[in-house]
Amino acid sequence: MSEQQQATTNEAGAQRTLTGTVVSSKMQKTVSVQVERLVKHERYSKYIRRTTKLLAHDENSECKKATSSTSRMRRLSARKAWKVVRVVKRAGAV
Repeated sequence: MSEQQQATTNEAGAQRTLTGTVVSSKMQKTVSVQVERLVKHERYSKYIRRTTKLLAHDENSECKKATSSTSRMRRLSARKAWKVVRVVKRAGAV
């Protein structure tokens, strides 16, 4: 396999990773992550903030209230198809 073909294979096989804020950790081994993105309005060209809530698998229950990085994986349940890769930033003590 040439280097160019190998580089294309690595790029195509890369996992999609999203970074978001953990909004709920009340479930066992599952956290709810809120991901924000900016979308440009068609008519007014103003950027609008859109949010998506994902359920992510957290094996060690290490995410309480934090910013985490999640990655796509095989579906574990009807709504859970993401896993927590790492904790980016922990929330401060309240």
